[in-house]
Amino acid sequence: MRKTWDIFCNVIDNFGDIGIAWRLARQLVGEHGMAVRLWVDDLEAFRRIWPEIRPEADSQQSCGVHICAWRDPFLPVEPAQVVVEAFGCALPETYLQAMSEQSPAPAWINLEYLSAESWVSAHHGLPSPHPHLPLTKYFFFPGYQSGTGGLLGERDLPHRRQRFQRDAAAAFLSKLGVGSPSSDALKISLFAYENPVVGELLDAWTSGNQTIICLVPEGRIVPQIASWVGMPELKAGDICRRGMLTLHILPFLDQDDYDRLLWACDINFVRGEDSCVRAQWAARPMVWQAYPQADRVHLAKLDALLERYQQGLPGGPVAALRALWHAWNGVGGGGGVKRAWEGFLLQHEALAGHAITWNDELVAIGNLADKLIDFIENRI
Repeated sequence: MRKTWDIFCNVIDNFGDIGIAWRLARQLVGEHGMAVRLWVDDLEAFRRIWPEIRPEADSQQSCGVHICAWRDPFLPVEPAQVVVEAFGCALPETYLQAMSEQSPAPAWINLEYLSAESWVSAHHGLPSPHPHLPLTKYFFFPGYQSGTGGLLGERDLPHRRQRFQRDAAAAFLSKLGVGSPSSDALKISLFAYENPVVGELLDAWTSGNQTIICLVPEGRIVPQIASWVGMPELKAGDICRRGMLTLHILPFLDQDDYDRLLWACDINFVRGEDSCVRAQWAARPMVWQAYPQADRVHLAKLDALLERYQQGLPGGPVAALRALWHAWNGVGGGGGVKRAWEGFLLQHEALAGHAITWNDELVAIGNLADKLIDFIENRI
């Protein structure tokens, strides 16, 4: 049954929150025919991942989604039948009041952040009554277990990826200015937060025996790379060669082109949540950088994902995977990145096969949009 949806997204930092909200909104419209309004408080950040967005517009359409500027004060609107509060953003008080006056009340979902930690399944789907209004919010947790909300990913994603890798990857790389890399070159995408060990990694790539083409979308890591190459700045289109390494600085890519970049590469270094999930759907070996937190809580999230992701791998590839993920996230002493990279490279073939198997396991768990609709229709 077609329903109306309101998805609220407060853009706090980087592009993960809006990236996930936008993917969900598009999938609900494109695959399920829902009527979706996406409320966003930072349309300029939204425009970075979807260039056709007009930041000055109060209301606009894209991909069948009605995109609304979330302004303060929030003007009165009739609430949708389903309200999704992305990542605990606080809904406007006037909107909450209007929700409480609806009969029946809207289905109210708090879409949580993804975690592979074991406690997620126990908290998935739990209700939280509002302290004053006749409303109940339900916590919906993405996850890697059957008792969670699964991962956000379109139904035809594996087919589109395979078709691209077979027919269009070379043309895509050419469009990015990469040309035709030699068949023995290893193509690596690097999308990261600031990282004190990035120089060690680039040194390892420079001095190794493997030809490496590194593709770096514009972002927070680029100033550190510029410092490493001895330049005041780097911008899209710049190419730097050092030993066995060739660095290409790419423009900041929209969501669809970023997916294609992941599909076109042999190894993907990713960060946060959205790019981590898309790297898993890319079915290529990946190295994840968790969002750094001062109390190092992010390392528990890192190890939880490692524990699940490595299942089915023999000891050698597991050790290589853990060593590089840990070194890239600052676990261990200096110099560890070079040794970890060398071990990872030795296990690349096994890790590449495992990435495909892991992708198949994710498909079997089910995708988040389907599970969210099922939850609303059968449990609320």
